Amino acid sequence: MMKNLSVLLLIFAMACKSPDASKPELMNEAVPVWAEGRETEMNLTLGFQGVFQAEKNSGFTLRLTGSTLYRVFLNGEFLGYGPARTAHGFFRVDEYDIGDVSKAGENVLAIEVAGYNVNTFYTLDQPSFLQAELESDGKIVLATGSDPGFKAFELKERLQKVERYSFQRPFTEYYRLGEGFDDWKTSADVPLTPVKLAEQPGGQLIPRNLLMPGFETLQPDEIYAKGTVDFQKPERYYKDRSLVNISEQFKGYPESEIEVLPSQRMQEMTTQNMTQVSEKYLENPVALSENEFATFDFGTNLSGFIGSRISCSEPSTIIFHFDEILTDGDVNSKKRMPDVNNQVVYELEPGTYNLETFESYTFKYLKAVVTKGSCTIHDVYIREYAYPDNPRATFASSNPKLNAIYDAARQTFRQNAVDIFMDCPSRERAGWLCDSYFMAIMEKGFTGKSDVAHNFYENYALADSFQFLPDGMLPMCYPADHNDGVFIPNWAMWFIVQVEDYASRGGDPELVAKLEPRIAALLDYFEAFENKSGLLEKLDSWIFVEWSRANDFVQDVNYPTNMLYSAALEKAGKLYQNETWSNKAGKVKQAILEQSFNGDFFVDNVVRGEDKELIVTENTTEVCQYYAFFFNIASPKTHPDLWKKLTTEFGPNRDDTKTYPNVFRANAFIGNYLRMDILSKYGLQSQLLNEIQDYFYSMAEITGTLWENMSAHASCNHGFASYLGHVLYRDVLGISNIDYLEKEVTIRFADIGLDECSGSVPVDNGVIELKWKHADNQVHYSLNVPEDFTVKVENLTPFELVKNESHR
Repeated sequence: MMKNLSVLLLIFAMACKSPDASKPELMNEAVPVWAEGRETEMNLTLGFQGVFQAEKNSGFTLRLTGSTLYRVFLNGEFLGYGPARTAHGFFRVDEYDIGDVSKAGENVLAIEVAGYNVNTFYTLDQPSFLQAELESDGKIVLATGSDPGFKAFELKERLQKVERYSFQRPFTEYYRLGEGFDDWKTSADVPLTPVKLAEQPGGQLIPRNLLMPGFETLQPDEIYAKGTVDFQKPERYYKDRSLVNISEQFKGYPESEIEVLPSQRMQEMTTQNMTQVSEKYLENPVALSENEFATFDFGTNLSGFIGSRISCSEPSTIIFHFDEILTDGDVNSKKRMPDVNNQVVYELEPGTYNLETFESYTFKYLKAVVTKGSCTIHDVYIREYAYPDNPRATFASSNPKLNAIYDAARQTFRQNAVDIFMDCPSRERAGWLCDSYFMAIMEKGFTGKSDVAHNFYENYALADSFQFLPDGMLPMCYPADHNDGVFIPNWAMWFIVQVEDYASRGGDPELVAKLEPRIAALLDYFEAFENKSGLLEKLDSWIFVEWSRANDFVQDVNYPTNMLYSAALEKAGKLYQNETWSNKAGKVKQAILEQSFNGDFFVDNVVRGEDKELIVTENTTEVCQYYAFFFNIASPKTHPDLWKKLTTEFGPNRDDTKTYPNVFRANAFIGNYLRMDILSKYGLQSQLLNEIQDYFYSMAEITGTLWENMSAHASCNHGFASYLGHVLYRDVLGISNIDYLEKEVTIRFADIGLDECSGSVPVDNGVIELKWKHADNQVHYSLNVPEDFTVKVENLTPFELVKNESHR
């Protein structure tokens, strides 16, 4: 299989070409434009209005891209949001067919564009612009930089000089609105104060390549609570790094220039009285006077744009405060996660308003607090910003806890895969390596495709270089700006593991071939850190093993890092038929075995003494053992006593104050997920089924999503955790493996103590469906697979398999 792949890679490497920006289907007449001389101004929001005439049943196609983000409306109705993110100097073009939603006569196309111009982990620090055109019957009706074109004006309602949302994301939202502020979205007669536009450099245009989100609106399940708040100044205000560390290196507005500081105001706000009402939400008006609040429960942790319809008869201020989980029974995000600003503020003149945030946020609970005047909330909703759900991906079993975990995995994936694989849709919205290894596998299981994976890896291939990083090193998350020069060498190694996995699941051979120079340069970088044993020593920057004590034991030679290094070398050697890399992988593995294992456990690190000799430490973590088994340094056969300890004395219910207290506990990211794979690899599906519930069911029950850590102190919606969907398909349902290159499905029935299970996995344009049930010492099953797939069935149960009729 790998030999065939290597031949394909060679062919495609010879034919690789960069995307052609002149392709007429991407943009015909439009040029990138922005307010003259203001293209690098921070947090400037412009409105673009285009007016066109349409006849009944006319066809219209809107194409657009921009920097940093846009939102588009037709006749006041929401159309979409974008663009999909990509590498520096490249811009993905979104396309909307708006013929069916345009009306006969005059139509108003309204585009809001936020130009952030700050370095973040979410969006790139690139000059602002909009490039958009509307086509009908082969003719350009509207185009930026052309006549007829778009009127442009500054949207001053969104305050410009505000604090950042977090260290990882750009600016918060604070609005001062008067009634009719958005009339320009529906009428060409609204007087506008135009800004002079100038053509901008823009960048190279490439296709989106992805499905657009559905942007469905969802309302709360219930009004959770009502009450009153009070304001008292704390003894000391907490000011996080996104407020106090503003500099040339970390961009934003310094505190002295910021017009409002809601992050400090939120620390003054305390709940005075609260009554849990748990009223079903029926769109009945909710009237709030000064210092009154209502908290809405959306039932599940969701991501998207906060929407509402509000009226007020006097000047009023309303704050939408939100969080993924309750803290002490209330929404108090500053107590749970003080480094994020989970609030949007509206100052409103008397009138009626349809409000919707420009940025996407993540929450289960939304607390509306009136701090001045009085307001009536006529409706509240979230417009989902999530990858479209694929109804062909299903799972149902006789165990409701497993079903809940599957649903949480699905929800977690959708919210973290809109345009790239993200760590979380809240604090960061960043495309991290390692996290994306797990998500790429899950994308194939939930969608049958690797479209997001393709874009994710393509972004790494497109960039000419990665500013601020050493030659050969890859960004730990991308697209992002790393002005401080920080990188995670471990995550760059995961990149190699990920690309090999992508290729093995039928990924684009041309893209894989284009990535070979990146991988070669990366391995050249690491070679400079190899000691005489071939192990990496004293790596630079942020060495990351997992969110646990393991991150305290990373110098001078860290063995989990070198276990990963051996895997990266092995995967690269296999993928590109490079014997030098393959041989080096074997030597690294052997050195780890000789140095790290002390007879009981693999220790995490050794340090270089004053005599320049390596000194073995006693630092031992649970995750180090999982690295060893996951990356094939150890196996139950080579290390039977350790394997017995890990499977009988470790796991979710270990009391680490009594059982191996000197072996530091693993966390969700990534140790407990490696454990799931190890148990699966060595046939312990029954134990795996129980541990999945012990580790993760409480998360699914509380938020309907899966978390970054085993506790709720950080993100409660972390993309990598959606991998549990794959685990359930593989180890519970029994679709053990899908070989996408050889078109073979392996079905493995395990004795897991479950009465019945059914599910389906999309593959390309088909689906694999499996259903089974225990009855009278038999397992009755039905299986449907696409015609071009072969099937291999393995029975690890003591029961007879009885196949029901199925079609192929």
